[in-house]
Parts: sequence; C-alpha cells; structure tokens
Amino acid sequence: MPDPVRLTPELRERVWGRLRLAPWFADPARPIGEAWYLADRDLPILVKLIFTSERLSVQVHPEDGEDGPRGKTEMWHILDAEPGATIALGFREPVTRDRLWEATRTGEVEQLLNWVPVKAGETYFTPAHTVHAIGAGIVLAEIQQNSDVTYRLWDYGRPREIHVDKAVPLSDLGVHPGAVVPRPIAEGREELVRSRHFVTELVRMAPGQVLTPEHHECQLWICIEGAGVVGGKPCRAGEVWWLPAPAEVRAESTARFLRTWYPG
Repeated sequence: MPDPVRLTPELRERVWGRLRLAPWFADPARPIGEAWYLADRDLPILVKLIFTSERLSVQVHPEDGEDGPRGKTEMWHILDAEPGATIALGFREPVTRDRLWEATRTGEVEQLLNWVPVKAGETYFTPAHTVHAIGAGIVLAEIQQNSDVTYRLWDYGRPREIHVDKAVPLSDLGVHPGAVVPRPIAEGREELVRSRHFVTELVRMAPGQVLTPEHHECQLWICIEGAGVVGGKPCRAGEVWWLPAPAEVRAESTARFLRTWYPG
C-alpha cells in the first residue's frame, strides 16, 4: 500500500500578503499571501494557507460547468486573527442585480457586503456564487475544489482585471448564514462542513492518542496545532498529508488536525 505523502507547500507572492509567516514558515523577502499544498497528481481538493495584510478583492466563483468542468466551492478555518479582523460573506440585506451592477461601478459594493468579525477557531463555508472577501490581519486554512477560477467584482483601485460581466449574473444576492455550527460526531471530533465537493472534520487529539481513519482515496490531514506521526512519518503544524491508503495517525503532543476528504 502507498505510504502517506507530505504535500509540498508552494509559497505565492501577493500584493496583500505578509512578510511575517511564523510559526508556519520562515519569514520571506517578498510579501507572501498563499501557500498552496501540491501533490504530484491532480487531487479534487486543494488546501491553502492564506496570510493577509490588506483586504483581498471582492470576488465570486462559478459552480461546476459554468466556466469549465470544475467550479470553486471553498471553506475557511480561521487560524489567527488580529483584533478587529473581518471577512465579508454575502450582503447585509438582499440586493437586486441592477443595484449590484451599479455598486461594482461606484465601489459601493464594499459597503453592501456583510463584514463579519472573526476569531481563531471559527469556520465559514463559502459555496460557489457567494460574494466574498477576506480582510486584513488574518491567517486561515482554505479547503476548496481544486480550481482557480475567480471573478473579481471590486479590487479597491488596484490595477488588476475586474470580471463584472461574468461575476454579477451568477452572484447570490442574499444573506449568508454566517459561521458554521460544528456538529459533534465522536470524542474530540466535530464535523465542520459536508458538501458534495468535500467533507471536513476538526480532530482534537491528546498526547499519545492514535486514530486509524476510514479510507478515502483523496483524504488530507492538515496539522494546525502540535505534532504527530502519520503512517510512521513525523508531522508538525503547517504540514498537509495525503493518505492514499489506510494509515495510523498518532499525536505526539496535544494536536489539532483538519481532516478533509472527497466524498465522490
């Protein structure tokens, strides 16, 4: 059976990124906004760590088949947030499509959005068609369909392409439900998100605790706190492991993992 595989983090420079990535990575010379965890094959799920010093663009993603075979539904688990840090999900109140068109021209869209204060440990589910933005001062783990199709509605005057003609017609015009309410499923385990694109649990483990999770062909374990051993190989916070075959996960210290898999 194949051994667990530690996915390789690829650090990507972004205008809204950071020069301080501790404790996840060494501090870079240029602002890094994203770490993409990549395998040597195309997995249906992509994991990123996102580091922000400024607001990201106001954007929306299509659903499967709307701009290629794979759309982009995603979730965010907040790892760190400075006081006052916010994210935008949906609108403060329902808007008409005509008003959204006009708001993208004037910049009012920024004020129409529902900016929500966030703190470490919270989870937010962002289905395709949800208008959203990540604010400054946040570190989060993003779990998403393995797709990079993004339409920007507003970018605060930055000289980047805007995709209003594609974004506005498919944007959900309603109010987002807000933070996920975790569902306890076993001692130390909570289901955070269940969708047709991925299922994600939060797993808390005590020192020395051992788990052998049920098998899924695309199953990723994201270590967000502590250290452990995955299939006999040491792992630490900031690492993502793909378990292509059944493998034992053991905590060396108090540890937290996001366990995510493709349910197809």
